[in-house]
Amino acid sequence: MERMVKFEVLGQEYPLYTDAPEEDIEEILHLVKMQIENNSKSSKSLLPANKVAVLTSLNMAGKYVRLKRDFEQYKQQMSDLVERLTSAIEESLPPDSDNQSDLSKTGENENENESRLAQND
Repeated sequence: MERMVKFEVLGQEYPLYTDAPEEDIEEILHLVKMQIENNSKSSKSLLPANKVAVLTSLNMAGKYVRLKRDFEQYKQQMSDLVERLTSAIEESLPPDSDNQSDLSKTGENENENESRLAQND
């Protein structure tokens, strides 16, 4: 359910509507407030609030892009690792074609048993 949340930063209050969970909102607002206040303090001259907000948005967007790129690289590394592990496991298994045919036969036997049970019902 969407609700209004009031957010104050640099002496200005901003109302916003959201349906995000309360703990997410608190974390997001705290992060934004800290980033804006840090950028406001670190700027050499006194910048207007709108410029500090834009600077903060750019900094946060840059972090997001880096995290997104790092996550994509991580996913690719994990995919490569899974492929290597799968290959290593398959190569370590003995080449036993009888097991494959036994498995097929087992599946056929299960299907026959199911058919018999269905007929008996």
